Amino acid sequence: MRLFRTLIAALSLCAAPAVAEQVSTFTLTNGLEVVVIEDHRAPVVVQMIWYRAGAADEAPGKSGIAHFLEHLMFKGTPKFPEGALTRTVEDNGGDDNAFTSWDYTAYYQRIAVDRLELVMEMEADRMRNLELSEDDVLTERDVVLEERAQTAESDPGSLLSEQMRAALFMNHRYGIPIIGWRHEIAALTREDALAWYEKYYAPNNAILVIAGDVTPDQVKTLAEKYYGPIKPSEGIVPRVRPQEPPPLAERRITMTDERVSDPYVYRSYLAPERDPGDQKTGAALAVLASLLGGNGQTSVLARALQFDRQVAVYTAAFYDGTSIDDGTFGFYIVPAPGVSLAEAEAALDDTLAQFLKDGPDPAAFERIKTQTRASEIYGKDDVHGLARMYGEELTIGLTLADVQGYAAVIDALTIDDIKAAAALVLNRKAAVTGWLSPPEPAQPAEAAE
Repeated sequence: MRLFRTLIAALSLCAAPAVAEQVSTFTLTNGLEVVVIEDHRAPVVVQMIWYRAGAADEAPGKSGIAHFLEHLMFKGTPKFPEGALTRTVEDNGGDDNAFTSWDYTAYYQRIAVDRLELVMEMEADRMRNLELSEDDVLTERDVVLEERAQTAESDPGSLLSEQMRAALFMNHRYGIPIIGWRHEIAALTREDALAWYEKYYAPNNAILVIAGDVTPDQVKTLAEKYYGPIKPSEGIVPRVRPQEPPPLAERRITMTDERVSDPYVYRSYLAPERDPGDQKTGAALAVLASLLGGNGQTSVLARALQFDRQVAVYTAAFYDGTSIDDGTFGFYIVPAPGVSLAEAEAALDDTLAQFLKDGPDPAAFERIKTQTRASEIYGKDDVHGLARMYGEELTIGLTLADVQGYAAVIDALTIDDIKAAAALVLNRKAAVTGWLSPPEPAQPAEAAE
């Protein structure tokens, strides 16, 4: 059975180029970049519009405005009143949504291909014709505050993550929560939302991705009809952000919360991002994260800490380098019962030191490279995944050649590349280590003499 699975995986990898997506690009005269990804397996289409504006572009004191406007974009226009877009998509058997990151805000509809013109007309209309009343803004602001209460403030782990990012990014806006700080969300106004909208929501600050059962000619005709007449914004300038100073000292955070049931150690490092034309280090860090903590049974941390030394019940590693500026690399470790956070952290450091000395096991390295390559292929298995992958990576500044060549970069990695990436990123001066635990039990007061 194992041989059969290996054979199927190998055949899948070999067959991948034969079914590779067909991608075309063109730019409208108003600056809108259009990406067409042909996938004719089913009569469906995904429209995604990506704006080069996210939480890291917000002015000081206005945290959360990018995410706030994402909510407000569903309020409607004179032509399509509030709720019309979502209602129309659902009535036609599709779905729609939106999401915000530090580097972008994106909106999408997934629908039958013969309804593409309908949703393109509606999306283009709200690019420049959004209407907001004072009541709309106040109501939605309360919704966002409640969302923050439910997603961040009700979860000790989320609160620790916020505190750690704020400590890790001392100067960059990546240290600000995407949803915003509560006191700043509460002060956002209709004028703030409209200023953000009018500056950033324009064709020359967006990428339109259409993926599915379409041709480039069909998409170009529709895009020129609906997006083409929209005037570009004169306020779009290069995205120059404050950068991090050289890190000089590790930072540590100890947080207690009575809601914590499983204490854990969380460490995050500053890490190089994937850069246009230079993805080698980013690819090596992605493979490194999988080697160290990508599998709960076979990864380096799992074997060393969960099975050999039995000091942990859970370990994981991660790398997030799909960003314009510095990314993050890090670890989680949940100690076994009776093991302190200090002991768990010491065991983690011992394991990392040994890995830096020995490097990865060659067989594990080849297996992880194959799995990483396969995940790239499987991620393209549906039109929504294709649209999201191309939209995200192009919006942060990668090129079409970068997106399509990433798998080849992974294939070319060597063990020495992994060791170099590990030595580069595992720098405690560029890290924040967090301990999350419940409060210590109260000690009984000593009896008075």
